[in-house]
Amino acid sequence: MSRPWTADRGDGTYRNPVLAGDWSDPDVVRVGDDYYLTVSSFGRVPGLPLLHSRDLVNWTLTGHALERPAQPEGAEEGQEAAEPRHDGGVWAPSIRHSGGRFWIFWGDPDVGIHQINAEDIRGPWTEPHLVKAGKGLIDPCPLWDEESGRAYLVHAWAKSRSGVKNRLTGHRMSLDGRTLLDEGEVIVDADLIPGWFTLEGPKLYRHDGWFWIFAPAGGVETGWQGALRSREFFGPYEERVVLEQGRTEVNGPHQGGWVRTGAGEDWFLHFQSRGAYGRVVHLQPMRWDEAGWPVMGDAGEPVSVHPKPDLPPQPVAAPATDDSFPGGRYGRQWQWTAAPRAGWTVPHSGDGLLATCLRTADAHDLRRLPNVLVQRLPAPEFTATVELALDSPEPGARAGFAVLGDAFSWIGLERGADGGVQLVHRYAEPVAERERDAEYARPAPGGRARLRIEVSAGARCRFAADTGDGFTPSGQVFAAVPWRWVGAQLALFAAAPAGAGPAGTALFSSFRINA
Repeated sequence: MSRPWTADRGDGTYRNPVLAGDWSDPDVVRVGDDYYLTVSSFGRVPGLPLLHSRDLVNWTLTGHALERPAQPEGAEEGQEAAEPRHDGGVWAPSIRHSGGRFWIFWGDPDVGIHQINAEDIRGPWTEPHLVKAGKGLIDPCPLWDEESGRAYLVHAWAKSRSGVKNRLTGHRMSLDGRTLLDEGEVIVDADLIPGWFTLEGPKLYRHDGWFWIFAPAGGVETGWQGALRSREFFGPYEERVVLEQGRTEVNGPHQGGWVRTGAGEDWFLHFQSRGAYGRVVHLQPMRWDEAGWPVMGDAGEPVSVHPKPDLPPQPVAAPATDDSFPGGRYGRQWQWTAAPRAGWTVPHSGDGLLATCLRTADAHDLRRLPNVLVQRLPAPEFTATVELALDSPEPGARAGFAVLGDAFSWIGLERGADGGVQLVHRYAEPVAERERDAEYARPAPGGRARLRIEVSAGARCRFAADTGDGFTPSGQVFAAVPWRWVGAQLALFAAAPAGAGPAGTALFSSFRINA
């Protein structure tokens, strides 16, 4: 199994990031000897990825907590959005363990705050419950306070939906996590803190007789991690900057979660925004100073290499990337860009993903297709390959391998008006509503090809294809482009022009990523 990026250096130290893909807005919880992490999934399905580790350095993807998007209020089952919500959906979840159950709370900026819970991390998870309805409600975090026997919830605000930002709202909450017990009040107004702006992503804790809120401010790209504390949940809070870029190359160390090991060590996992690569995850050592404030990293600056946590040695691991698609099934690393429908893929007894060429008027724009299967860019530099066979008689039917973001580029196969299958390479800039050719088309004998994307530093992508005589480069270098909040993704798709009746299939096989 190839691993394009591993954090474990094999000598008792690790390097950052510990997760080099777009694992956005991480939060973490320890249960016994196990550590569980969940992240934003935005509009991708399934949502709420669940990662597992026993040493905070070597992580594997074990599944997802949200198999389908939360239903809009009043909607019938199966009425999820048919179009992608690339920057919407599931924002900044918090994961906790209380009362023998796992709890995940998240905000949908267009709907409100939801929660799900389960006795076992593997599920089954409850159906999403809307805890607080409203636009712009984001980044919720619960706390079950063992000292008082009460439960609380804090959340931030998205100005794009509510016109409000830079403040945190707190509520008393029922112990079952389903009901807020008051109207809520602003417990931190960062407009009153000199120099602080865009306060968001709060994580709520109880420690040493204080209520603690760990929350970033200053913006995703250039901000800092703050800590706020109060003897009472509703404040007043005092604040301090506890992690910032300083002299390092880690811009805007942003929101994340604190976890204490069984041995009593404290660690902080947070993200760094890396453009097209998305939000990668760093692990920082953490201690408490004489005044009781947390000190993260190396005297408040992120570390690049550090001794691993004092935990039993674990095998080197990283989230899976490769896939042979056994029995026509895809691995956990893949997500759809919208809620999947029956018939998008076809089960079969062999290897390979048999994808239906979905008829759509949007076949010319991958950003609008719901049936696009995506996974994260797993490392700063890597090479990805996949084999493709197109079995469609429909003129205009196409399937391919793409780098998808606010701009996209793909290489693949298309059935021509003359009945032949051609290798095509197309792209679209962020402002373009339709794709255009990136290279001249050429015949693809037998309707088969091997496709390759080489990604180098700066997410610069070089495309190539082999139609029987070896790999040949195609087109110019394509610089991957993220969405507003989501990194660029590797994507597989099959589509056909609008019309009636089946439009055939495409078979993807032997998906591989190598460093």
